[in-house]
Amino acid sequence: MSILPQTVEVAETADLADCEGCIQCQMGSKLVLFITGNCHWRCDYCPLSETRRDIDFMYANERPCGSFDEVIEEARAMRATGAGITGGDPLMARERSLEGIRALKEEFGQEFHLHMYTSIPFRPEWAADFADAGLDEIRFHFLDLEADQYKETIAACARSGILTGVELPCEPDKEEELMQILEDLRDFDVSFLNLNELEITVGNHDNMELRGFNLSTEITAGAEGSSELAQSLRDRVMAASIGARDPLDGKAREPYGFHLKYCTSVYKDAGQMRRRFMRRGEATIAPHETLSDDATLFFGAIYSSFEDHSAWVEEISEFTGLPTRFLHYDRDEGRIEMPISVAEEISEDAEAPVAVIEVTPTFDRTEVSLVWLNEHRP
Repeated sequence: MSILPQTVEVAETADLADCEGCIQCQMGSKLVLFITGNCHWRCDYCPLSETRRDIDFMYANERPCGSFDEVIEEARAMRATGAGITGGDPLMARERSLEGIRALKEEFGQEFHLHMYTSIPFRPEWAADFADAGLDEIRFHFLDLEADQYKETIAACARSGILTGVELPCEPDKEEELMQILEDLRDFDVSFLNLNELEITVGNHDNMELRGFNLSTEITAGAEGSSELAQSLRDRVMAASIGARDPLDGKAREPYGFHLKYCTSVYKDAGQMRRRFMRRGEATIAPHETLSDDATLFFGAIYSSFEDHSAWVEEISEFTGLPTRFLHYDRDEGRIEMPISVAEEISEDAEAPVAVIEVTPTFDRTEVSLVWLNEHRP
């Protein structure tokens, strides 16, 4: 069993025209730095769960962090090559965001790529602060799809040397507005436009239902119609770039001057997240664990109290010949972890619960599945 969606059509390599933040994200090598849950706006499509929304706390991937030392530990645990700074809105914690940028660059060097998301048209003079701190790339989310209020800030970011672009969810009922955004961006100093398939999540399900959006298929969180619209927008930009007519209306248009990338909800989960999990699993796997193709960790376990676990370790090692370094006692879970083959070998004779367990390779090691190997239970 896997908590990650299954798909047979996941691109293996990034488009070389994509921005560096996207390329590293698709490789699974980007740390997700959730800098704050606070946001100045309440977008009805916001995917955040109630556990993170409007809560001023940091997470590095799935790990709660009270300091940037913990963020750095998580970055090392997944062998990160960069980080995406998100929220909420990072500009709601501007000083913390700047501190995080400086800390990560100081620890990992200038090649550690940092990109940040914001929906705030902040003071243009702040662009130099982010550039000086080491921010490599910034992505603006246009509130209500109104572009003009961001023009001055975007220009300042581009002048400061930050690769600047726009990232938007592709709302199926906003075709006219999104087509106009393409034209508006001709006058903006942007290098890219990223379109994300609109996702229906636990955090926004009620709002999406009110707007009449349904899931496009049973294996994706994407809203019906979002993908088709995004592909029409992409086709328009691509056609203009090669001097061809738009397949939608047959018109020839001048090149737009920026790259348009479309990211599906399936790929974000089955591609990006899976690769990030796999990367962390490869870096943190214990001697008794097995990393699956679904980017989860499997191991066997026998349940034991803390008082009895030493005796169990000694007996299992003597019975199977397994070195004790392959037997790990998890005090929080009250079990001795071991290779699956050893758990299967001892399950019939052991007078204690024995199981095969599957967890995510994340900081919290979320339990995905558990299969009992004998009749005993904790």
